[in-house]
Amino acid sequence: MSAQHRTTVPGAPGSLARSRPRYGEFVVKAVLLAAAMVSVATTIGIVIALLEPTVEFFAAVSIGEFFGSTNWGPLFNPPSFGVWPLIVATLEITLIAIVVAVPLGLAAAIYLSEYASRRTRKIFKPVLEVLAGIPTVVFGFFALTFVTPLLRDVLPFLDLDGKNALAAGLLVGVMIIPIVASLSEDSMAAVPNGLREGSYALGASKMLTSVRVVVPAAFSGIVAAVILAISRAAGETMIVAIAGGFKSVFTLYPGNEMATMAAFIAQAGSGDASVGSIAYKTIFAVGSLLFVITFAMNYLSARMVQKYREVYD
Repeated sequence: MSAQHRTTVPGAPGSLARSRPRYGEFVVKAVLLAAAMVSVATTIGIVIALLEPTVEFFAAVSIGEFFGSTNWGPLFNPPSFGVWPLIVATLEITLIAIVVAVPLGLAAAIYLSEYASRRTRKIFKPVLEVLAGIPTVVFGFFALTFVTPLLRDVLPFLDLDGKNALAAGLLVGVMIIPIVASLSEDSMAAVPNGLREGSYALGASKMLTSVRVVVPAAFSGIVAAVILAISRAAGETMIVAIAGGFKSVFTLYPGNEMATMAAFIAQAGSGDASVGSIAYKTIFAVGSLLFVITFAMNYLSARMVQKYREVYD
């Protein structure tokens, strides 16, 4: 074919036609890059803010005392710096929350994904997600003024304190139900319908298909949702401060008042410790420990998602 009869397609590789520069794409890429960099810069800024006071704290208090003692009282005289009461309280309340949130959240996700009609899903999923927008201080006062008295009336043998880990854990669990339910439902909705149809063709019921086919296929997303919910529960402040209390006691009984790491940070950061003192620097030491725990859980979530991810054509 001669050169004068050659045709070109605009935008095709090797096209001789001039293409206009797409400034809109450049702007979108720049905005997305800036958003990603803000997240990275925020994380780096948190690490930098925590690092120096934490190093100064451990220069005055040994790691052995910090992790080897069960007495916590940095604001007392003489002070004690055994962090285990805070760790145990945080893990205990988080465990109670997960026991509440995971079954209810997965049940809600299975219903919305497999049983609910499209109209019902459009109504109930936004209502469920609105639960995540309720201020946590409201949850805290609800636990203190309603849940604890109710538990005392229904289960009088528990011998609950006015503030206790059980009521705090229950309300933290209610708070994180939308995280488990919404993310799990999104993962289940991404499972190809061909897997469901194949299961039905083999004679399986809807319940069996949901439990044996859809949930395993969406397992990576469900695991990520649960670990994200655990991280959210471990870092919750207002509910545990109002309903759980500030008493740093090494105990496994959920009916007692106890302080989590986040609750202690809120208490000590409110002005009870003078700036620059060792008691003040415990805020950063405990904050660093909480940051490491949540970072480890998020890293574990990413690895679990990568390991169990199912790729469909």
